[in-house]
Amino acid sequence: MGYTLVEKLLMKNAAVDKIEAGDMVTVNVDQVMVHDLFGPFVIDKFKEMGFDEVWNPEKIAFIYDHLVPTSSLEDSRHHKIIDKFAAEQGIAKVHRSDGVCHQLMPELGYAKPGSVVFGTDSHTTTYGAIGAFATGIGYTEMAAIFGTGKLWVKVPSTLRFNINGELPKGVFAKDIILKLIGDIGVDGATYRAMEFAGSAIKNLSVASRLTLSNMAVEAGAKVGMIEPDEKTFEFSKVEGSEYAYLSSDADAVFEKVYEYDATKFSPVVACPSNVDNVKNIEELLGTKINQAFLGSCTNGRLEDLEIAANIVKGKKVAPFVKFIVTPASRSIYAEAVKKGIISTLVEAGAIVNPPACGLCCGRSGGIVSAGERVISTNNRNFLGRMGDAKAEIYLASPASAAAAALAGKIVDPREYI
Repeated sequence: MGYTLVEKLLMKNAAVDKIEAGDMVTVNVDQVMVHDLFGPFVIDKFKEMGFDEVWNPEKIAFIYDHLVPTSSLEDSRHHKIIDKFAAEQGIAKVHRSDGVCHQLMPELGYAKPGSVVFGTDSHTTTYGAIGAFATGIGYTEMAAIFGTGKLWVKVPSTLRFNINGELPKGVFAKDIILKLIGDIGVDGATYRAMEFAGSAIKNLSVASRLTLSNMAVEAGAKVGMIEPDEKTFEFSKVEGSEYAYLSSDADAVFEKVYEYDATKFSPVVACPSNVDNVKNIEELLGTKINQAFLGSCTNGRLEDLEIAANIVKGKKVAPFVKFIVTPASRSIYAEAVKKGIISTLVEAGAIVNPPACGLCCGRSGGIVSAGERVISTNNRNFLGRMGDAKAEIYLASPASAAAAALAGKIVDPREYI
């Protein structure tokens, strides 16, 4: 009997000879991430547990993204507490306004293929796109890792999604993951690994794969895994031969295998107020919007900005519509400026925010009021997610969001590409 990708990764990390779903293993943590919202709570717990020194300062990253730019007095207090702790512990990986944590971790090489990574945020599943076992945890568990460098994990069973064929024009990774979540439900992968495979996945860029793994948690998944390949190795700047073991065996046992024909995918939208309330875009044509949002750790990468810029180039955002754009990292922002993408978006009427979580978590940068309707590229459309609980959030691809910004209503993006 063979092993799945996630089982092989955990076997190697925990140095065990065999493993199966449901087993408890103690893993050696390769890297952790704590964002500014939870930093003080992790530090308090660390001290409560009686620890004086972190197990390895080089394996800890603090990323300020939820509370930047600061929008309340308490935000600055969080930063001061983390700054003081990092200085005391010799933690050098402190990123102040460099971007969203889930973009920076793989972008900076903190999360690599084969690594075990934990973060104090549910969308830590993002790094599974490059072949890492990555998942979100609470601040008590993180404090324990700070002191010991270890954590126990229950080995998840795997749901395999084979997607083969060529995606039609106007269909993107966001449409894929929304379709899958719509099919299995928000609890369809609870404490399981979602493994994405097939020719359509291999043809995706690393940026698009990150979108898939990012939203695996929206189906309850513990991790969202993709077998690393040459694209991954180039992105992560690693020698591929070291990671040849990171693939599911031909005789691996999956809990369930789903088969999809990529040519049958089409643009979809997750309607308020659940991520699995997914409808084909044709069912929503003409739905008026007040705001469009392009950004977040789901769809704030360079290719996402470029897709939108190509749609709005030479055109203007509809009257009374706010088009908010937030690059996922400082480097993406800089590259988008260099390529003229930002100027194209601005000339069309977009409002560009600094790289941060901001609007996605309802902190700043375009929060909405009661009765407003938003089409957004982020990952959650829960009540109150982006402001008032009486606002409506529709999740869609960058192309769908950009096209809607021009039309002032939900339209078929394929007509704008």
